[in-house]
Amino acid sequence: MLVLWNTLIVLATVAIMEVVATLAHKYIMHGWGWGWHLSHHEPRTGWFEVNDLYAVVFALLAIALIALGTAGYWPLQWIGAGMTLYGAIYFMVHDGLVHQRWPFRYIPRRGYLKRLYMAHRLHHAVRGKEDCVSFGFLYAPPVEKLQATLRERNGKKARPPRAASRQNASKEARPSNAEQNAEQPDRR
Repeated sequence: MLVLWNTLIVLATVAIMEVVATLAHKYIMHGWGWGWHLSHHEPRTGWFEVNDLYAVVFALLAIALIALGTAGYWPLQWIGAGMTLYGAIYFMVHDGLVHQRWPFRYIPRRGYLKRLYMAHRLHHAVRGKEDCVSFGFLYAPPVEKLQATLRERNGKKARPPRAASRQNASKEARPSNAEQNAEQPDRR
């Protein structure tokens, strides 16, 4: 029975970490912590960026929790394990898939991975720390919703539904600069 509890704690921690990471991204990294996070919104000049310090902070917290848990403070080791699992998933999806910090390139063409990829590209399409969309790392709102939010912030009319004919689509329905930037592969 303890194995079941430990597994549930790890899985719950992964889910909670997405909420924590989303809030930290929106209110800390795009707030008072912008000094570190700015490097993530600029072209990368090497293997690492200052923003990677956020991963180090979370890793140190996970290590501390695992150490405390193995010293007898159950269930802290399983919370730390959940944080570590989230970090591994984050590394694969965010750093690997979205920002292509791996030696191979893969751009998803459909499904949820494409939605996640495009949502994060739209996040980076906005210059600066203000008015960004989609702060989650493993959850992404529908791309159409994010595009509509960006258009609204840029004072442009919403694009007509896809079913509308091209003849009826006005010039105002063209993608915004932010959306065009989002569709470009990450060259950092």
